[in-house]
Amino acid sequence: MKTKIPARFFIVTFSWTWFCWLAPMLSGRLGIPAVNSLMAAIGPVLGILASFGPAAGAVVSLLTYDGKGAARKFFKSFLSFNFGWKAWVSIFAIIGGAAFLAWIIPEFFGFARPPKYLPSLAMFPVYFFIMIVAGGGQEEIGWRGYIMTRLENKFGLVFGSLILGAVWAAWHIPLWFMQGTNQIYMNFFAFTIGCIGLSFFFSWIIEASGGRRLSGLIAHGAMNAFMMLFPSIILDAAVPQPRFWLSQIFIFAAGVIVVTTRTINRRGKIS
Repeated sequence: MKTKIPARFFIVTFSWTWFCWLAPMLSGRLGIPAVNSLMAAIGPVLGILASFGPAAGAVVSLLTYDGKGAARKFFKSFLSFNFGWKAWVSIFAIIGGAAFLAWIIPEFFGFARPPKYLPSLAMFPVYFFIMIVAGGGQEEIGWRGYIMTRLENKFGLVFGSLILGAVWAAWHIPLWFMQGTNQIYMNFFAFTIGCIGLSFFFSWIIEASGGRRLSGLIAHGAMNAFMMLFPSIILDAAVPQPRFWLSQIFIFAAGVIVVTTRTINRRGKIS
Protein backbone atom coordinates (compact mmCIF):
# COMPACT_ATOMS: atom_id res chain seq x y z
CA MET A 1 0.00 0.00 0.00
CA LYS A 2 2.84 2.42 0.80
CA THR A 3 4.15 2.23 -2.78
CA LYS A 4 0.82 3.39 -4.21
CA ILE A 5 0.05 7.07 -4.56
CA PRO A 6 -3.52 7.91 -3.45
CA ALA A 7 -4.78 10.51 -5.92
CA ARG A 8 -7.40 11.52 -3.37
CA PHE A 9 -4.64 13.11 -1.27
CA PHE A 10 -3.81 15.62 -4.01
CA ILE A 11 -7.46 16.14 -4.98
CA VAL A 12 -8.50 16.99 -1.42
CA THR A 13 -5.35 19.03 -0.73
CA PHE A 14 -5.71 21.28 -3.77
CA SER A 15 -9.51 21.50 -3.60
CA TRP A 16 -9.54 22.45 0.07
CA THR A 17 -6.80 25.06 -0.25
CA TRP A 18 -7.79 26.66 -3.53
CA PHE A 19 -11.45 26.88 -2.47
CA CYS A 20 -10.42 28.66 0.75
CA TRP A 21 -8.20 31.02 -1.23
CA LEU A 22 -11.03 31.89 -3.62
CA ALA A 23 -12.48 34.58 -1.32
CA PRO A 24 -9.16 36.41 -0.85
CA MET A 25 -8.55 36.20 -4.61
CA LEU A 26 -11.94 37.76 -5.38
CA SER A 27 -11.77 40.38 -2.62
CA GLY A 28 -12.12 43.85 -4.10
CA ARG A 29 -12.59 42.59 -7.66
CA LEU A 30 -16.31 41.86 -7.95
CA GLY A 31 -17.55 45.46 -8.13
CA ILE A 32 -20.21 44.81 -5.47
CA PRO A 33 -19.34 46.73 -2.27
CA ALA A 34 -21.25 44.46 0.12
CA VAL A 35 -19.70 41.29 -1.36
CA ASN A 36 -16.24 42.85 -1.40
CA SER A 37 -16.63 43.75 2.28
CA LEU A 38 -17.68 40.20 3.12
CA MET A 39 -14.75 38.74 1.18
CA ALA A 40 -12.36 41.10 2.95
CA ALA A 41 -13.78 40.11 6.36
CA ILE A 42 -13.62 36.33 5.90
CA GLY A 43 -10.48 36.32 3.76
CA PRO A 44 -7.93 36.20 6.63
CA VAL A 45 -9.74 33.31 8.34
CA LEU A 46 -10.02 31.35 5.11
CA GLY A 47 -6.38 32.10 4.38
CA ILE A 48 -5.36 30.32 7.57
CA LEU A 49 -7.74 27.41 6.92
CA ALA A 50 -6.30 27.06 3.41
CA SER A 51 -2.91 26.06 4.77
CA PHE A 52 -4.51 22.99 6.37
CA GLY A 53 -5.23 21.55 2.92
CA PRO A 54 -2.38 18.99 3.00
CA ALA A 55 -3.46 17.90 6.49
CA ALA A 56 -7.03 17.47 5.22
CA GLY A 57 -5.72 15.42 2.29
CA ALA A 58 -3.81 13.19 4.70
CA VAL A 59 -6.82 12.68 6.98
CA VAL A 60 -9.15 11.77 4.11
CA SER A 61 -6.57 9.38 2.66
CA LEU A 62 -5.91 7.75 6.02
CA LEU A 63 -9.62 7.23 6.74
CA THR A 64 -10.62 6.00 3.27
CA TYR A 65 -7.46 4.45 1.85
CA ASP A 66 -5.04 3.29 4.55
CA GLY A 67 -7.39 1.21 6.62
CA LYS A 68 -8.80 1.06 10.12
CA GLY A 69 -6.58 2.49 12.83
CA ALA A 70 -4.18 4.14 10.39
CA ALA A 71 -5.18 7.68 11.34
CA ARG A 72 -4.68 7.12 15.06
CA LYS A 73 -1.27 5.55 14.52
CA PHE A 74 -0.31 8.33 12.13
CA PHE A 75 -1.11 11.19 14.50
CA LYS A 76 0.51 9.43 17.47
CA SER A 77 3.76 9.58 15.50
CA PHE A 78 3.71 13.41 15.84
CA LEU A 79 3.87 13.37 19.65
CA SER A 80 7.61 12.92 20.19
CA PHE A 81 10.10 15.80 20.54
CA ASN A 82 13.01 13.39 20.97
CA PHE A 83 14.69 14.29 17.68
CA GLY A 84 18.28 14.03 18.89
CA TRP A 85 20.81 16.87 18.88
CA LYS A 86 21.71 16.45 15.19
CA ALA A 87 18.20 17.27 13.97
CA TRP A 88 17.63 20.12 16.43
CA VAL A 89 20.95 21.80 15.63
CA SER A 90 20.48 21.31 11.89
CA ILE A 91 17.04 22.95 11.89
CA PHE A 92 18.30 26.18 13.42
CA ALA A 93 21.85 26.22 12.07
CA ILE A 94 21.03 25.46 8.43
CA ILE A 95 17.71 27.26 8.06
CA GLY A 96 18.73 30.18 10.26
CA GLY A 97 22.17 30.34 8.67
CA ALA A 98 20.77 30.42 5.13
CA ALA A 99 18.31 33.17 6.09
CA PHE A 100 21.00 35.25 7.81
CA LEU A 101 23.49 34.96 4.93
CA ALA A 102 20.86 35.89 2.35
CA TRP A 103 19.92 38.87 4.53
CA ILE A 104 23.43 40.21 5.16
CA ILE A 105 25.45 39.43 1.98
CA PRO A 106 23.74 41.98 -0.33
CA GLU A 107 24.97 44.76 1.98
CA PHE A 108 28.51 44.11 0.75
CA PHE A 109 27.29 44.93 -2.76
CA GLY A 110 25.60 48.19 -1.91
CA PHE A 111 22.06 47.03 -1.08
CA ALA A 112 20.47 48.62 1.97
CA ARG A 113 19.61 46.36 4.87
CA PRO A 114 15.83 45.82 5.09
CA PRO A 115 14.23 46.22 8.51
CA LYS A 116 13.30 43.18 10.54
CA TYR A 117 9.58 42.45 10.53
CA LEU A 118 9.58 41.36 14.18
CA PRO A 119 9.39 44.21 16.73
CA SER A 120 12.06 42.54 18.88
CA LEU A 121 14.09 39.35 19.16
CA ALA A 122 11.99 38.42 22.19
CA MET A 123 9.03 37.93 19.84
CA PHE A 124 10.82 35.24 17.83
CA PRO A 125 9.77 32.28 20.06
CA VAL A 126 6.14 33.43 19.96
CA TYR A 127 6.14 33.87 16.20
CA PHE A 128 8.01 30.57 15.79
CA PHE A 129 5.25 28.73 17.69
CA ILE A 130 2.54 30.41 15.61
CA MET A 131 4.34 29.42 12.40
CA ILE A 132 4.46 25.77 13.52
CA VAL A 133 0.76 25.41 14.33
CA ALA A 134 -0.93 27.80 11.89
CA GLY A 135 1.65 29.57 9.72
CA GLY A 136 2.90 26.84 7.42
CA GLY A 137 4.28 24.18 9.73
CA GLN A 138 0.95 22.34 9.74
CA GLU A 139 1.34 21.76 5.97
CA GLU A 140 3.95 19.12 6.82
CA ILE A 141 1.29 16.86 8.30
CA GLY A 142 0.36 16.08 4.71
CA TRP A 143 3.43 16.88 2.63
CA ARG A 144 6.38 15.20 4.32
CA GLY A 145 4.36 13.54 7.08
CA TYR A 146 2.11 11.53 4.77
CA ILE A 147 2.67 11.64 1.02
CA MET A 148 6.47 11.92 0.86
CA THR A 149 6.97 8.36 2.10
CA ARG A 150 4.88 7.02 -0.76
CA LEU A 151 6.55 9.20 -3.38
CA GLU A 152 9.97 8.14 -2.16
CA ASN A 153 9.03 4.45 -2.13
CA LYS A 154 7.69 4.67 -5.68
CA PHE A 155 10.09 7.10 -7.35
CA GLY A 156 13.15 7.08 -5.12
CA LEU A 157 14.56 9.71 -2.80
CA VAL A 158 15.68 12.28 -5.39
CA PHE A 159 12.79 12.08 -7.85
CA GLY A 160 10.21 11.75 -5.08
CA SER A 161 11.48 14.98 -3.51
CA LEU A 162 11.65 16.71 -6.89
CA ILE A 163 8.04 15.77 -7.63
CA LEU A 164 6.79 16.89 -4.22
CA GLY A 165 8.78 20.13 -4.37
CA ALA A 166 7.26 21.00 -7.75
CA VAL A 167 3.73 20.06 -6.59
CA TRP A 168 4.21 22.06 -3.42
CA ALA A 169 5.25 25.13 -5.42
CA ALA A 170 2.23 24.74 -7.76
CA TRP A 171 -0.08 24.46 -4.74
CA HIS A 172 0.94 28.04 -3.82
CA ILE A 173 0.11 29.53 -7.25
CA PRO A 174 -3.13 31.33 -6.20
CA LEU A 175 -1.10 33.46 -3.77
CA TRP A 176 0.40 35.30 -6.75
CA PHE A 177 -3.10 36.52 -7.62
CA MET A 178 -4.02 37.91 -4.20
CA GLN A 179 -3.56 41.39 -2.86
CA GLY A 180 -1.27 41.74 0.13
CA THR A 181 0.67 38.45 -0.08
CA ASN A 182 4.45 38.22 -0.03
CA GLN A 183 4.34 35.99 -3.11
CA ILE A 184 3.50 38.89 -5.43
CA TYR A 185 7.06 40.13 -4.82
CA MET A 186 8.64 36.71 -5.43
CA ASN A 187 9.96 35.21 -8.63
CA PHE A 188 8.06 31.93 -9.09
CA PHE A 189 11.05 30.09 -10.58
CA ALA A 190 13.20 31.01 -7.57
CA PHE A 191 10.34 30.01 -5.27
CA THR A 192 10.14 26.59 -6.96
CA ILE A 193 13.88 26.07 -6.54
CA GLY A 194 13.45 26.80 -2.85
CA CYS A 195 10.50 24.41 -2.53
CA ILE A 196 12.54 21.59 -4.05
CA GLY A 197 15.47 22.32 -1.75
CA LEU A 198 13.19 22.41 1.28
CA SER A 199 11.56 19.16 0.19
CA PHE A 200 14.99 17.53 0.26
CA PHE A 201 15.86 19.15 3.57
CA PHE A 202 12.60 18.45 5.41
CA SER A 203 12.68 14.78 4.35
CA TRP A 204 16.24 14.52 5.63
CA ILE A 205 15.33 16.20 8.94
CA ILE A 206 12.57 13.65 9.54
CA GLU A 207 14.99 10.80 8.91
CA ALA A 208 17.73 12.45 11.03
CA SER A 209 15.23 12.76 13.90
CA GLY A 210 14.59 9.03 13.83
CA GLY A 211 11.41 9.26 11.77
CA ARG A 212 9.67 11.68 14.11
CA ARG A 213 7.29 13.58 11.87
CA LEU A 214 6.94 16.51 14.23
CA SER A 215 10.45 17.58 13.21
CA GLY A 216 9.09 18.48 9.76
CA LEU A 217 6.54 20.87 11.28
CA ILE A 218 9.19 22.48 13.44
CA ALA A 219 11.62 22.86 10.50
CA HIS A 220 8.91 24.48 8.36
CA GLY A 221 7.89 26.77 11.21
CA ALA A 222 11.52 27.76 11.73
CA MET A 223 11.89 28.64 8.05
CA ASN A 224 8.89 30.99 8.14
CA ALA A 225 9.93 32.52 11.46
CA PHE A 226 13.48 33.23 10.27
CA MET A 227 12.02 35.00 7.23
CA MET A 228 10.59 37.54 9.66
CA LEU A 229 13.80 37.85 11.66
CA PHE A 230 16.05 38.07 8.59
CA PRO A 231 13.64 39.20 5.83
CA SER A 232 14.54 38.33 2.26
CA ILE A 233 11.59 40.15 0.68
CA ILE A 234 11.26 43.89 0.15
CA LEU A 235 7.59 44.78 -0.18
CA ASP A 236 8.08 46.83 -3.31
CA ALA A 237 7.49 45.39 -6.77
CA ALA A 238 9.70 48.05 -8.37
CA VAL A 239 12.96 46.97 -6.67
CA PRO A 240 15.15 43.87 -7.23
CA GLN A 241 14.95 41.03 -4.75
CA PRO A 242 18.52 39.69 -4.44
CA ARG A 243 17.95 38.44 -0.91
CA PHE A 244 15.05 36.26 -1.98
CA TRP A 245 17.08 34.72 -4.80
CA LEU A 246 19.98 34.09 -2.42
CA SER A 247 17.75 32.55 0.23
CA GLN A 248 16.24 30.13 -2.28
CA ILE A 249 19.63 29.23 -3.76
CA PHE A 250 21.15 28.66 -0.31
CA ILE A 251 18.30 26.43 0.85
CA PHE A 252 18.40 24.51 -2.44
CA ALA A 253 22.15 23.98 -1.99
CA ALA A 254 21.59 22.82 1.59
CA GLY A 255 18.91 20.41 0.39
CA VAL A 256 21.17 18.98 -2.32
CA ILE A 257 24.02 18.52 0.18
CA VAL A 258 21.94 16.67 2.76
CA VAL A 259 20.20 14.48 0.18
CA THR A 260 23.56 13.61 -1.40
CA THR A 261 24.98 12.72 2.01
CA ARG A 262 21.87 10.69 2.78
CA THR A 263 22.16 8.77 -0.51
CA ILE A 264 25.86 8.02 0.04
CA ASN A 265 25.19 6.81 3.59
CA ARG A 266 22.39 4.54 2.40
CA ARG A 267 24.58 3.00 -0.28
CA GLY A 268 27.33 2.48 2.28
CA LYS A 269 24.95 0.61 4.58
CA ILE A 270 23.71 -1.57 1.71
CA SER A 271 27.21 -2.49 0.60
